Amino acid sequence: MEPLEILKKYWGFDAFRPLQLEIIQEILQGRDTLALMPTGGGKSITFQVPALAREGICLVVSPLIALMKDQVEHLRGKGIKAVAVYSGMSGQEIDTALTNCIYGDYKFLYLSPERTDTTLFRQRVREMNVNLIAVDEAHCISQWGYDFRPSYLKLAELRTLLPGVPVLALTATATCEVTKDIQDKLLFAQPNILKKSFLRENLSYIVRTVEDKQKYLLQTFHKSPGTGIIYVRNRLKSREIAEFLNHNGIPAHCYHAGLSSEVRSQRQDEWMCGKVRIMVATNAFGMGIDKEDVRFVIHLDLPDSVEAYFQEAGRAGRDGKDAYAVLLYHPSDRLRLERQHRASYPPLNVVRKVYQHLGDYLQVPVGEGQFHSFTFEISQFIKTYHLELMQAYYSLKTLEREGYILYEEDVDQPSRVLFLVNRDELYRFRVSQASFDDLIKAMLRSYTGLFTDYTSIDVHALALKARISPLVASECLVQMDRIGILDYIPRRVKPLICFTQPRYESHLIILSPENYALLRDRDENRMKAMFQYAETDNKCRSSMLLHYFGEERAVPCGRCDYCRKKDEQGMSRAEARQIRERLMQIAGEGPILMDTLIDKSQVSQEKALKVVRQLLDEGLFSVNEQREIVPGF
Repeated sequence: MEPLEILKKYWGFDAFRPLQLEIIQEILQGRDTLALMPTGGGKSITFQVPALAREGICLVVSPLIALMKDQVEHLRGKGIKAVAVYSGMSGQEIDTALTNCIYGDYKFLYLSPERTDTTLFRQRVREMNVNLIAVDEAHCISQWGYDFRPSYLKLAELRTLLPGVPVLALTATATCEVTKDIQDKLLFAQPNILKKSFLRENLSYIVRTVEDKQKYLLQTFHKSPGTGIIYVRNRLKSREIAEFLNHNGIPAHCYHAGLSSEVRSQRQDEWMCGKVRIMVATNAFGMGIDKEDVRFVIHLDLPDSVEAYFQEAGRAGRDGKDAYAVLLYHPSDRLRLERQHRASYPPLNVVRKVYQHLGDYLQVPVGEGQFHSFTFEISQFIKTYHLELMQAYYSLKTLEREGYILYEEDVDQPSRVLFLVNRDELYRFRVSQASFDDLIKAMLRSYTGLFTDYTSIDVHALALKARISPLVASECLVQMDRIGILDYIPRRVKPLICFTQPRYESHLIILSPENYALLRDRDENRMKAMFQYAETDNKCRSSMLLHYFGEERAVPCGRCDYCRKKDEQGMSRAEARQIRERLMQIAGEGPILMDTLIDKSQVSQEKALKVVRQLLDEGLFSVNEQREIVPGF
């Protein structure tokens, strides 16, 4: 089918959003492409449509497990076969998934970048008919990007395994330096960037320096209708602010990675359908959320980079109607962020010590453990080795960034099953073991694909349908697993540590002081750019953001707090800009007397004279010998 037919069939849209079709056409012509599309621009469509238009399977590389799961479920809901491979899955699960991608007519294989470096994947991918490699969050491949991951550097090796397969790199935020680096690291045949302007014409950027942020929230929500998101830095604060809003009659939920998947899903659904007006969230919330009528995004705490701020603020106003991105700032926010930055780069000898303790704690022998996952509770870990929490946490994050481990804090994997016998054998088992029959019938009626792929199940719901207790249902599943009827993987809710390399002696892990300092300085510069945005009050907010992302010809937006500020003549900067453009247009038609120019401007004499004087001072207007106004450029 043609791209538009695919869009209509599976997504029900009659037209593509801006830039989507151009990207799809580049891919269908076999060109490596870097697509820069702000949050909410519809990036997933740009690889899903061309992959469906061709024979074969699309590899989608993403570091965001929750987003991978979400997209796989959405595709399956549309009748499109998709599967994901990520840390925490059993070896049998991964083997089944990769086999299905070879023989099962699957269209999408989502996987984390670390998984592309395994021997099993590299053997199997050669047998797959791959039609596209889509690299999501592509800024992670660049050391200059705001979330650099060394595992992304291995993706270039896919080009040698899959010669001739085009690459689509996708990101919502990237500076000019990062866009060049992405194309170099992914071995683009030739530079090819398709970029949607980061300008959001309907979004008003506002910074407010306030002492009492909670009071500001109440004043805003009582006078401004609509739904919104409040971003905070930690889980405790998300709960406190949500309770404060509810106490004051404003329906709100908190959302963070520490909640169970059921609670998060329920709260997200209630917010999406309008039952709850405000979502108070950490940065765990937002990826893959496509709610168009968000009227405001408020940052109660200062983000650590312009990239993170822009991506989160961009979740407001996706329907094209007026929306607001508000940053509430206090000088103490600067001190807090500087303190966090210092803590996030612990001394390298501490990082090595934490690595040593981690291997001992998880009982991983030296030379072993690669791609093995272990449940992990940091509170018990630091208690065992008398470590300071923040140093231990950021040491683990450093080891993750350097490619030695994966630390999955947000893990809530549902129970999964795969029948290991065929339908006839299962029927004979049901007849001979009647105590299992009701549960098996409930499973077969509730889920599809149980014989070909691991399927997520809700044990409580199955128990209800089978009229047994959840405990009995779990015991039945364990017994059937033990005798080989099915493979049962119980639900797991604890965080995970996965060794992405075999365990080394701690003194042998490579932690370059020079590279460490480079990364620290890079993050510090991004933090300072965020400070500059928050503390500058004499520039257009939108222009500042656009300049940061390399759009040098940005003009004042007329909407932000700076542009709307009244000057001493009672004229907003947006109004002054409009008068300025009108006067320059009139003067550009030919020499004109001052009085005539002011009459034609159709604004008050006072305002017109003020703007004319400014244009004369700037040299954009001059006066000729006949005392007429003429353009001075």
